[in-house]
Amino acid sequence: MERTARMRRAAAALLVAWGCSERAWAQEPAAPPAAPAAADREAADDGDLPSALPAAAATPEDDGTSALATGLDVKPAPFNPGDRRFPINLAAALRLADARPLIVAAAQAGVWVSEAELTRAKLLWVPTLNIGFDYVRHDGGGPDFNKGIMTAPSVNFFYGGGGLTGTLYTADAIFQPLAARQVLNAAHWNIQAAKNDALLQTSDAYFRVHQYRGTYAGALYSVRRGRELVGRIQDLSRDLVPKVEIDRARNMLADLEQKAVLAQQEWRVAGADLTQVLRLDPRAVVEPLEHDHAQITLIDPGRTLDDLMPVALVNRPELAAHQALVQAAVLQIRAQKWSPLIPTFRLNGFQTPSELIQAGIFGLGPNASMNQWRGRADVSIQSLWELEALGLGNLARIKEARGRESQAIIEFYMNQDAVAADVTRARARVQSAAARVLQADRSMRTAVITFNGNYEGLRQTTRLGDVLVLVNRPQEAVFALQLLMVAFDEYFATVAEYNRAQFELFHALGYPARELTVLRSPGDAAPVDTSRPDYLPPVGVGPPPATR
Repeated sequence: MERTARMRRAAAALLVAWGCSERAWAQEPAAPPAAPAAADREAADDGDLPSALPAAAATPEDDGTSALATGLDVKPAPFNPGDRRFPINLAAALRLADARPLIVAAAQAGVWVSEAELTRAKLLWVPTLNIGFDYVRHDGGGPDFNKGIMTAPSVNFFYGGGGLTGTLYTADAIFQPLAARQVLNAAHWNIQAAKNDALLQTSDAYFRVHQYRGTYAGALYSVRRGRELVGRIQDLSRDLVPKVEIDRARNMLADLEQKAVLAQQEWRVAGADLTQVLRLDPRAVVEPLEHDHAQITLIDPGRTLDDLMPVALVNRPELAAHQALVQAAVLQIRAQKWSPLIPTFRLNGFQTPSELIQAGIFGLGPNASMNQWRGRADVSIQSLWELEALGLGNLARIKEARGRESQAIIEFYMNQDAVAADVTRARARVQSAAARVLQADRSMRTAVITFNGNYEGLRQTTRLGDVLVLVNRPQEAVFALQLLMVAFDEYFATVAEYNRAQFELFHALGYPARELTVLRSPGDAAPVDTSRPDYLPPVGVGPPPATR
């Protein structure tokens, strides 16, 4: 227990301050965040965070500002007139992820099943109550075993009443409740695992909404600049620009417009994924309230695997669930070992089929008459030591139980390896995304400067001998605008990948979803309309009740 407490304290130390920068948890559109200065980036490269590529020297244009703060007039992604706007922030999405997803309700229903199985195991000591009657009519001869003669009367009798009957396998009555308790513990851990999975699914869908909304806004900006570029090329003299350059620019513009339409589609698809996970109105177009380049840091990317692995192996609810199932398998072995050593008790009645009636009214008479009635009670209690198949069957059952324990242990080891791999994968993605965010930021600034320079250069001419030529050719501006569109895609994709990788690492370490949904929520949850269309079932608390 002391070791576990130490491990949990160490796990808590891994969580950096929530919202390590104020922009991480911005609840309303704010000024674009400032990128780290060049000296800070070099320090990060030499410190805890390994760089995917060697650190680049600062360029004169690298003034430490965000790529989106370099004079870009990027307008918010617009909505269509018929869209159902659905404003939501990260805190509200995470709060809804704690209970509404169906995977959580399915895990809670699994607890109901396990609770019922535990109750049945506790009641193995309790006999069964039978109430009813039995009528027997006998015609023809039959033996009189007391006198050793054949008799030929016809007789009928009636026995009505009730009784307590049952067979008590004592070893099962002792060990089955203990094993069922472990299965119930595993079901409770499965609820926590389901909530963690729901949090991961929600964060993944939420940041994909951010990614494609930002990409859509960037695509619309590129389209607007593309139209300006086509107009400027058209205004140039045909002595300076051949007509093919205008066609090249128009072709580029058509391609940008297609990418804008595709980005809008992906924004809506990602929103549908989020509304499906959270069981919201599927017709809604999700509108995150944070800016699309917000970066969320939950776990320090510089932590080593040796720091992270023990935390995950202690915290992951999946491992705790499998540990409980291993303990249940151990108890099944003990039950099979004790089974032939502890007596089995049988309680029943007498002189009725299956001997289910113990007390009541007994009537008897010859032929069709029934003129003799008495009260009657018959109780039989047996205590037996049973050796199944002369004990060989018991040995086989013990072997089977041991095999099931081995299977449970193997499942536990497989999950341990999976947890370790999850941590390694998530850490690699976090570190890669952290390095690529800086690279994407630098690429965005460079792309903006390059396009603006080429765009302005279309107005400048110089003489080459007696020939007047443009300082910058139209195809150079076209190519620069295409690179700008690529930079937008990579920038918003990298920021979203960093945020998703942070939540993936949080999930891999097994921290309870409650840490983010309730205890350390990223700000105040925005009010959200959780109603759904009438043709969809309502969302309640917990699993839906049975219909019968």
